[in-house]
Amino acid sequence: MKAVGLLSGGLDSALAAKMLIGQGVEIHAVNFTTPFCTCTAKGASCAAVVRAVEQLGNIPLKRWALGDEYLRMVANPRHGYGRGINPCIDCRILKIVKAGELMREIGASFLFTGEVLGQRPMSQHRKAIEIIDQATGLGDVTLRPLSAQHFEPTRPEREGWVDRSKLLSLSGRNRKPQIAMAADMGIVDYPCPAGGCKLTDVNFAPRLKDYFFHTPEPRVADMALLKIGRHFRTKGGDKIMVTRDEAEGEAAIRLARPADHVLVPLFSGPVTVLQGSDVNCATALMLTYTRAGIDGELAIEHRYDGSTTEIRFRRSEISAIDETTVMKLG
Repeated sequence: MKAVGLLSGGLDSALAAKMLIGQGVEIHAVNFTTPFCTCTAKGASCAAVVRAVEQLGNIPLKRWALGDEYLRMVANPRHGYGRGINPCIDCRILKIVKAGELMREIGASFLFTGEVLGQRPMSQHRKAIEIIDQATGLGDVTLRPLSAQHFEPTRPEREGWVDRSKLLSLSGRNRKPQIAMAADMGIVDYPCPAGGCKLTDVNFAPRLKDYFFHTPEPRVADMALLKIGRHFRTKGGDKIMVTRDEAEGEAAIRLARPADHVLVPLFSGPVTVLQGSDVNCATALMLTYTRAGIDGELAIEHRYDGSTTEIRFRRSEISAIDETTVMKLG
């Protein structure tokens, strides 16, 4: 019997896989990455997933990077957001639907996840799980081995593909049972349960909401720049990003679009990216985050649309930012 498991890299999904391997099920894992993973490079699977696969006997693993379709879902989730801009229920629905596609592609009989009833406040309470199962149309073939005893038997259990009596009834946020199980099963290297999704960050939420409001066609390519620096929206509608350190400055230069104005100070100050036209305002914001002792004639490289010009000025010539015309985003 063959099954597809959603492998996150966390302990619970590894335990669920290990339990089914112990029942003789052939496991194929799928690991989804998104533009908002905080531990994963673009298009790659995180180190925790790689280590989990090794500890599970090097089971087959499909890496699946979710892109523009995922971004459209985040912009308009049917089931709303959590505390940040995290559409956890809709995210889960999309991933299970995609896993179902893989299940059919490889001829597997069912899916499984490491979900524990009541562990996550938005997507793992009973009503949320019912919504997910109904929306995916895959509820009867989606097994949750760690909490199976809290639910009606799924097809894999009814058909005898797995032994329901060996499945568990875990619930709640206490992880001591999982940690004990891991020790018994020889799973010794796993990350802490803290989330690895930028969408749960309440400080990031305002800038992404602002992006969606001002961008008719959101693009995954824009997300990397959105995740660094300090972000501002001017009263005139311009977007300005001011970097925090040298590494962010290098990243901003690399990530900026051709239509962006990139202001690179030829003094000790932050690289600033302007999406709009008010270069003076962007320069003023740059100076707001530049040490007060830097004065005299200053120079900035202004990079725009493939060309570079030099702007020279004195600090006293740049008007201070009026807080009523510039709003900080997160």
